[in-house]
Amino acid sequence: MNMLNIQLTSPLTVTTPKGFKATGVHVGLRRKRKDLALLLCEAGADAAAVYTTNQVQAAPITVTKEAISKSGGKVHAVLVNSGNANACTGQLGLEHAYASQQAIADQFQLAQEHVVIASTGIIGQPLAIDTLLQGIEQLQPDEGEEQADDFALAILTTDTGTKTAGRQIWLDGELVSVCGVAKGSGMIHPNMATMLGFLTTDASIPSPLLQDILKSAVNRTFNCITVDGDSSTNDMVMILASGAAQTQPLQPETDEIEQFQQAVEEVCQDLAKQIARDGEGATKLIEVNVHGTANEWTARKIAKQIVGSSLVKTAIFGEDANWGRIIAAVGSIDEPIDVGQIDIRIGSQWVLRHSMPILFDESLASRELAQDVVEIEVNLNQGPASGHAFGCDLTYDYIKINASYRT
Repeated sequence: MNMLNIQLTSPLTVTTPKGFKATGVHVGLRRKRKDLALLLCEAGADAAAVYTTNQVQAAPITVTKEAISKSGGKVHAVLVNSGNANACTGQLGLEHAYASQQAIADQFQLAQEHVVIASTGIIGQPLAIDTLLQGIEQLQPDEGEEQADDFALAILTTDTGTKTAGRQIWLDGELVSVCGVAKGSGMIHPNMATMLGFLTTDASIPSPLLQDILKSAVNRTFNCITVDGDSSTNDMVMILASGAAQTQPLQPETDEIEQFQQAVEEVCQDLAKQIARDGEGATKLIEVNVHGTANEWTARKIAKQIVGSSLVKTAIFGEDANWGRIIAAVGSIDEPIDVGQIDIRIGSQWVLRHSMPILFDESLASRELAQDVVEIEVNLNQGPASGHAFGCDLTYDYIKINASYRT
């Protein structure tokens, strides 16, 4: 693919693509922080989404799936609240989800099925629906960086900061933007985790093709991160395409669709790394690259097994180059591997060759493990494929944050 077409213009936000407006406000679902956000595409957008695979799914997931099915993939508005997940709240929670969806439809003169919703926060507590409905009356979405920043702030929970990313490419002589915003810090172990992601683009692309592109990008990015091994009830990643750049509709198996797909994947990867780096209490981003497997799926699975290991994560926090924990994680996957051919590198130093330890500089390894980004490479020497995963160290602060999350 032609990397020269990718423009890293800054700042790029969810309102950079033509046709989108956003806002975020504080309405009282949380004590102080902004807690209600709206992303609006008045002319309508083709939409695609992936959701948590947790069997326990929050009411907003049910309502959003239903809306996209009824509308044929057309979305005009995305309402997001933080502070309350509206999960495990029974029929009342479902009624509250529909009520918020209808309130947005009424306020902006939309069909109800053109409104999708997402929630994040505490599980099992009834949503303060009166507060939310009154808050909807405050929503005045607009274009601009400030409004996009407000949206990014309003969707956060335990995150330490906002997470945004963007790319721009030339298609049909027009500059097309692909931008995204996400939240996620804990309960991150996506197969589709608590994470939400929203991408916007002004490219023209039908929903079925957009769905294929998003699914592929998510599998290679968001589904390659883990913070604590827990998947949430509310996870969702969505992309909206306004078509406002006035390019020709993208078609399968063309150079243009490859450029667009690369841009989507780069935005998702950027956001995924930001989530992994911001793991609750985390001090380091861990990048694991696995080579020498029969297929990419196996490589990604092993990489995620390593980065998700509590023993590996604590060793990284302690700046201890304990390769034994890494090879133990490799060997714990549920498929056969040649355990006598494994190479492992921590930082700049190889510590294992063909599953046998080699001498390395412990003091240099400790210094490298003290850096903000720690790289681990594993080669199984059994095939041509590679894969990666991203995570973070496991610290004392993770316990503090989650021990009192509800209270």
